[in-house]
Amino acid sequence: MTAYQTLRQQLLTQPRKWLVTGVAGFIGSNLLETLLKLDQQVVGLDNFMTGHQHNLDQVQAAVSPQQWARFQMIKGDIRDVEVCRQASAGVNYVLHQAALGSVPRSVEDPITTNACNISGFLNMLVAARDAGVERFVYAASSSTYGDHPALPKVEDAIGRPLSPYAVTKLVNELYADVFGRTYGMATIGLRYFNIFGPRQDPAGAYAAVIPKWIAAMIAGEPVRINGDGETSRDFCYVANAVQANLLAATVSEAEAIGQVYNVAVGDRTTLNEVCESMRAALAPKFPHLADFKPSYGDFRVGDVRHSQADVSKAKRLLGYAPSHRIADGLQESLAWYVSQLS
Repeated sequence: MTAYQTLRQQLLTQPRKWLVTGVAGFIGSNLLETLLKLDQQVVGLDNFMTGHQHNLDQVQAAVSPQQWARFQMIKGDIRDVEVCRQASAGVNYVLHQAALGSVPRSVEDPITTNACNISGFLNMLVAARDAGVERFVYAASSSTYGDHPALPKVEDAIGRPLSPYAVTKLVNELYADVFGRTYGMATIGLRYFNIFGPRQDPAGAYAAVIPKWIAAMIAGEPVRINGDGETSRDFCYVANAVQANLLAATVSEAEAIGQVYNVAVGDRTTLNEVCESMRAALAPKFPHLADFKPSYGDFRVGDVRHSQADVSKAKRLLGYAPSHRIADGLQESLAWYVSQLS
């Protein structure tokens, strides 16, 4: 039995109170669904800037009425410290997902990105500290590796940030470390590598490539790849990120706390490979994809060329064991998007 399987059994008999910020978002709503199915009590915080009510509606449909009754929703903004204090009251574990994502968005609007991702993050740290929470787990980012050329990425070797977004995520790690050393807070950062899966928004100018391309293929619209398509990423299915959050919140070994961890699979897949895998999987249901070809454009400012994680630290200290590689995750994601979009 894996560490995560053991933890799930324990949580069913030992309910705790969790705060999930960004709960109406893609990762946040997946965390909410998992926690409610484990009979946990959950407070959710979201301002719906990038989250959606329909994500919460889908979680409600997926759990029992008794489980849904354990959820308390607070509509508010992490840029308001009093809202953060309200949400943190009486909470055992904070899973801080709220942030303004997207490298291109940060390039276009660094001020709002800074306000949400740094000022908002500091507000949450202060509120959690004052509430005496047991563990503060936060969404960090693989963008922190910046221009460091080595592959795979190892947690203690980073380069210079390549975007305002990457700067904000690096500052999060610095603040969490200082709060750990100054105030004795138990914090853990999770450097997400290209998380994908059900409920990831396919719409908008800043949509991630996998949902955006799936939606375009189903609708018979063009798919545009930035650069030559040989840019590679360590695509990580959302169930792996959920697992990492729950393990990080509850791990008891002192060595594991106050750390940052890569959350990925350890694979490297090019954009061309992802695009063709999706086309081939969808073509039997959507015949117009038989001769489908993507178009290519310029490389995007702020993007790194290749990304791949070393996940050995998370395996060793958290007991992390990814349940889905990219093919498994794509299969589940495609089924969900087909059911929602076609």
